Amino acid sequence: MTELKNYLDIDDIEVGIDEAGLGCVAGSFFVGGVILPKECPDDDYINLWNSIRDSKKVKKERRYQLADYIKEIALDWTIVEVDNNQVDSTNILKERLKAYHIVINQLMIEPDNILVDGDKFNPYPGIPHICIEKGDNKFKSIAAASILAKTFKDDHVLEMHKEYPVYSWDTNCCFLTKSHNYSILEYGITPYHRKTFGICKQWRELPQTYMK
Repeated sequence: MTELKNYLDIDDIEVGIDEAGLGCVAGSFFVGGVILPKECPDDDYINLWNSIRDSKKVKKERRYQLADYIKEIALDWTIVEVDNNQVDSTNILKERLKAYHIVINQLMIEPDNILVDGDKFNPYPGIPHICIEKGDNKFKSIAAASILAKTFKDDHVLEMHKEYPVYSWDTNCCFLTKSHNYSILEYGITPYHRKTFGICKQWRELPQTYMK
């Protein structure tokens, strides 16, 4: 198992940024920002500290346990939600880059450096950044951000599922699986679907009537 780095520079206050839900055809996406201590703050919880990694590599129950731990030990953390209407109003990339800056604005502690998962970021005034491909598998702060974003996104999906169970969002997580596609063809789209994504584009110019 790859050992994640605790920091890029021990002298810097570093915020890790990552998101969850970009590729979904319904619902919001979430961007997390986390400033972690440089080392595990309590050796009694070293196992949890060492378990912080890319959210996709952590089982669901463990993700929630880690999310609670991260929120407890983080020097600062925040989550930004971008709903489907915001995505449709511009595009997913613009909203993603905008959300990255909102994350920085919402932090109570101003970081010295920004560590971003992936290869996209608009420079933030006065604070340097570094884009890191697969950063959630390299730096603990980015992995922590991915865990918070993923758990917030999963909670959001379950709430939507209660309202519209025929789309099976509790199992497909709002991605366009075959069953999700068939449900859209049968029932139309909901107010949560992204009308600029894939099959949902067919409903973009139609009146907002859902669930035939």
